[in-house]
Amino acid sequence: MQSVPAYRYEELAGFITGLVRNGTLPPGSRAPSLRQICKQRRISLSAALQAYRLLEDRGVLEARPQSGYYVRGGQVSLQLPAATKPSGKPTNVALSGMVFELLEYAADPRFVPLGCAIPSTDLLAAGRLDRFLARAARVKGAEHNTYTGPKGDLHLRQEIARRALRWGQALSSDAQHAVTQSAEAISPENIAITCGCTEALTLALKAVTRPGDTVAIESPTYFGLLHTLRALDLKVLELPTDATNGVDLSALERALEGGGIAACLFSSSFNNPLGCTMPTQNKLVVLDLLSKHDVPLIEDDIYGDIHFGEQRPPPFIALDRAGNTLYCSSFSKTIAPGYRIGWIAAGRYMRKVLEHKFALTLCGPGLPQLALADFLSSGSYDSHLRRIRRAFASNMEQTLRTIQDSFPKGTRASRPAGGFVLWLELPKSIKTSELFRAALDNGICFAPGPVFSTTGRYSHCMRISCGHNWHPRIEKGLRTLGALASAASPRK
Repeated sequence: MQSVPAYRYEELAGFITGLVRNGTLPPGSRAPSLRQICKQRRISLSAALQAYRLLEDRGVLEARPQSGYYVRGGQVSLQLPAATKPSGKPTNVALSGMVFELLEYAADPRFVPLGCAIPSTDLLAAGRLDRFLARAARVKGAEHNTYTGPKGDLHLRQEIARRALRWGQALSSDAQHAVTQSAEAISPENIAITCGCTEALTLALKAVTRPGDTVAIESPTYFGLLHTLRALDLKVLELPTDATNGVDLSALERALEGGGIAACLFSSSFNNPLGCTMPTQNKLVVLDLLSKHDVPLIEDDIYGDIHFGEQRPPPFIALDRAGNTLYCSSFSKTIAPGYRIGWIAAGRYMRKVLEHKFALTLCGPGLPQLALADFLSSGSYDSHLRRIRRAFASNMEQTLRTIQDSFPKGTRASRPAGGFVLWLELPKSIKTSELFRAALDNGICFAPGPVFSTTGRYSHCMRISCGHNWHPRIEKGLRTLGALASAASPRK
């Protein structure tokens, strides 16, 4: 008797299951997108979706909001970190002396690299970029051995602006209109190349604040930003922040109503260290509030290109009809941190930004900018991004499973949909500054929670970097760290 052929969706489900069983799709890896699988298997979107939902029911795949489908490993059941509750009062910036020690040990290859948020060299594109640099030096070295204008290389600015045009492709019609309105703010003429994102943020802060002013920030926030704010003699207001949705909108509104906020400085996507991404609707609310109170927004979007979902989350500047956003980013997390190439799109604040740029650094080196522009225009960046997104997503999944198996009961962990850092909240009895010392004695470096706040909060929290390819050494380091944390937790 002739067997009845399977439905197309069943055939696809069997195909994906086979890839999982033979190791082609390992646990934690991202399954082919619906668009990819439809093209590869010549199947309809509805059939592909039906197959993926069947695989969800069978426990083979799991869907992650705004991220796609992933191969299930051991189920990660860790709770998310609780929403933060800082004091709600402006404070002077007090710095942790542990930061410089952290940076020293994080750069030492003898330590398991869970500390600084810098991807490993084998994941980055520095080798290919170096070849573009060598060619630029050989062909145009003499021509570019001079000062550029303060805005930097025009070709590079054009490539950045061209990529920014994609930001609004997945938005609603209303949001699309906002993107159209903001296109001028991200044109080549309104972009300046900087020495990494740090200089971009510094220039933005100098353009819209004066010493003594208060800047509203997420809490916890990147420790390098706290150093910048301290250097500029600025106060900070740490706002309650949720590991999924970002800044608490009610707290922001109350702060703005109270007056005295000179600027807000928020991450667009996958913030460091919480990994949160504010939903698009919330971003629109933030922009309306800031426009109402005439408070500028400084946007840090350094992780925006490292998204695990189909679409890049739209940055604030792509939604800002009022032109009130100073956008800052960098290629340090995706291509080559050593090249120190970042950029700022400052809109109506560009003149002030350029005045400060001229005074601080005049301009950046021309040849690296030319090499990066050639790299971007070659199309190599997009294929490179696809590769590192898969790697970071897999690293993060395996790190989370190891944390669940090895860390004390009650540990909570973030679930970023991009980037490569995790925020852990341990039982409150554990002091991560003490755990940091014990970890160093065991050849492990991580970032203790207190360095991410100006008030010494988050003493029981830590940030873990997933920027290196998964390796037995990293797994062993995580398990050792979990054992040290468990030993520091009182037994009940």
